Amino acid sequence: MRAETTDVPEAYGALERELGVFLRRARAASDQLSRAVHPQLDSTAYGLLIYLRDHGLARPSELAAFVGVGKPTISRQLQALEDLGLVQRQDDPVDRRAHLITLTPDGRQRLDGVRSARRDHFHALLNNWPDDDVSTLATLLARFNALGADQPGQQPPGLR
Repeated sequence: MRAETTDVPEAYGALERELGVFLRRARAASDQLSRAVHPQLDSTAYGLLIYLRDHGLARPSELAAFVGVGKPTISRQLQALEDLGLVQRQDDPVDRRAHLITLTPDGRQRLDGVRSARRDHFHALLNNWPDDDVSTLATLLARFNALGADQPGQQPPGLR
């Protein structure tokens, strides 16, 4: 049986509270970033654009696994991105029955503009922090994000 909440060290309670604030703000920021890329872009599709920017060409199945959705859902999301002119399909040279997804030049330009503005925002926000603290935060967030990276889309206990 799981220990009562009172047995959990306070650090975990503080972590849960601060992550809750962080996640609420991240969702709001994601909505704003999505609209900055394209006024009709759904915030859930923003992550797909980031994945394509970071990985280049991708099969729809890779994108579905990354965000933890099924084939019908990823097909709808990719069609919406294609309709907005942000991604394009091309034949897979290895398997002519399949296709690969990539950013369009316009999609890349819009995403790069938002990324640059976001980086400037972080710099202004954290300008008073020592560079070592910013590096430490980035390192710790990377370690945290790596937890469960092999199980995308999995929800924490209590949210299932």
